Amino acid sequence: MILKVARLGHPVIRTRAREVAAEEIPSREFQRLLDDMVETMREYNGVGLAAPQVHISLELAVIEVAHNLRYPDAPTVPLTFLINPRIEARSKETVDGWEGCLSIPELRGLVPRWREIRVQALGRKGEPLDFVARDFHARVIQHEYDHLKGEVYLDRMRDMRSLAHLAEWQRFVVEALAREAEPE
Repeated sequence: MILKVARLGHPVIRTRAREVAAEEIPSREFQRLLDDMVETMREYNGVGLAAPQVHISLELAVIEVAHNLRYPDAPTVPLTFLINPRIEARSKETVDGWEGCLSIPELRGLVPRWREIRVQALGRKGEPLDFVARDFHARVIQHEYDHLKGEVYLDRMRDMRSLAHLAEWQRFVVEALAREAEPE
């Protein structure tokens, strides 16, 4: 089932989510929620979706990057379920990258994120996950992790002047980047 996406301004977006209890994970209701979140993420061409974005204040996110229209050049990331995730930087190096959000439609902004992170979480069946994510994969996880803390990418932007409406961003920023990449 496609779930309704909460937009910035709804209190659930700015509320810290609660941990998922271990006994909740195998329940039919929780497993259905996971399926619905994946279906919703795919319906809206997202690469990640956090439970607060669908009006559910739980520490839960789904991530998948595969032939995504919004991020056509992004490397593939298999479908991943992150329950009660914790992240830590593997280095202090950050990289600026453009981000959008299903809860803040039609906008893009330049956001610094750690290049490499360690992720510890529970998977779909409650199994422990412990892995390192880099570059775009790390960016997506950090973006969704912020939602679980009641934060959004706007909070991380160093310069709000990079915030752009999607149509203008595509027209001016994407085209300028493409021109810069062309061989002379």
